[in-house]
Amino acid sequence: MHQQPPDPARWRILGVTVSVGFMVLLDVTIVNVAIPSMRASLETTAAHIQWVISGYALAFGLTLVIGGRLGDAWGRRRMMLIGLTGFVLASAAAGLAPTIGTLIAARLVQGFAAGLLTPQNSGLIQTLFRGAERGTAFGIFGLTVSISSAIGPVLGGLIIALGGSADGWRWIFLVNVPIGLVLLVAIARMVPGRDPDAGPDPRLDLLGAVLLGATVLCVLYPVVSAEGGSRLPLLLLLLAPVLGYAFVRWERRVVGRGHAPLLDVGLLRKVPGYASGLAVGSLYFTGFTGIFLVLSVYLQDGLGISALQTGLVLVPFAIGSAISSLIAGRLVSKVGRVLTVVALGVMMLAVGVLALVVPWGESGALWLVFALPLLVAGLGGGAVISPNFTLTLADVPTRMGGAAGGALQTGQRIGTAIGAALVMTTYQIALSAYDDPGRALQWAIGAALVLLSAAWAAALWSWRHEVPLDQMN
Repeated sequence: MHQQPPDPARWRILGVTVSVGFMVLLDVTIVNVAIPSMRASLETTAAHIQWVISGYALAFGLTLVIGGRLGDAWGRRRMMLIGLTGFVLASAAAGLAPTIGTLIAARLVQGFAAGLLTPQNSGLIQTLFRGAERGTAFGIFGLTVSISSAIGPVLGGLIIALGGSADGWRWIFLVNVPIGLVLLVAIARMVPGRDPDAGPDPRLDLLGAVLLGATVLCVLYPVVSAEGGSRLPLLLLLLAPVLGYAFVRWERRVVGRGHAPLLDVGLLRKVPGYASGLAVGSLYFTGFTGIFLVLSVYLQDGLGISALQTGLVLVPFAIGSAISSLIAGRLVSKVGRVLTVVALGVMMLAVGVLALVVPWGESGALWLVFALPLLVAGLGGGAVISPNFTLTLADVPTRMGGAAGGALQTGQRIGTAIGAALVMTTYQIALSAYDDPGRALQWAIGAALVLLSAAWAAALWSWRHEVPLDQMN
């Protein structure tokens, strides 16, 4: 089959889309350091403030696959314009929110908009790039994911320092408005419209969307609302496998009728590396994200340092991620899944060392003691995300690229929520037991290492069953 020549503007288009992705993913972590100032400014409770973070994660995870499928069917440009418009308006509403209720509502809308935007990145990479170039493009996207996660606390702390402790948190949201407006113009001018390979059926599988959304909700809602102590959300977990099974059966029926599914579940069985890549990505984010959350709490509440200082302590991880993401993106097409196996091993070793040196950091040489373990952990972590995207989506048809990428990122969002809850709960239990923040941090890091070990085992299994590289697209 004759392939169209690559779009000469593909790298500029990638620059625009990863800029959007950076802004959206940054809002996952940048808010963490603003919790004390938001709580004081709005005179509200910790439970309400928790929903400012959790609501975004919940709405984000609910719409990823739907957003990806809409991009596949209706065009990336259209969905990016709709999603970014919603994100900009919600950011303005959040920054100007007079009450905690308004802020939570704005964050929910922000999350829904982010779910429409984010899967367009992987879908565009699938469409615009081939061969080794695709690995490089996913390397840049992986760099975006890593840096946005690590640099969020730094930027959040800096904005609060410049804007003042009372209302500096508002600028964390308001800064999205001018940047988003510029990116809207760039998207309208540069991002291509509907992919001609998307097929003749642009209709959305509505029942599939409802079933998948309900399944994700039954997993995420109990996790993000765990601090409320209600038993009702926990009962929703029992419904998740039932709804998930119903979703799979329905999607197979849609495919059997010759219609376009929300997500072709046959990809899990037919596409080499897709199912194992989903497992690696989900488990990695389960262990990875909780480390940053618990470190932020430990540094601010346990050691009493500022939000900006907390962010600066985490800078070495961002530097390491920046270096390895781009290198890994170029190497993955040559070495394959073994790259993620080695990278995860390096990260786990560095995180283990970090747990051991915690007492030395409390003696006054905090940045010096934490810098090397975090740098090495970043080098390992940056070489996990982008290769996993490349290998997982390598053989996915472009007509399903957005939905498949959305499913991969949905797993990451679920992993993020579960991991943050598990690691943070471990920290709080250990703090209550020992009344020692340093020892509590060590226990929390130990919990994160157990979760990362599961990701390493999944990567090892995937490597042992890997399809030879010369048979991949």
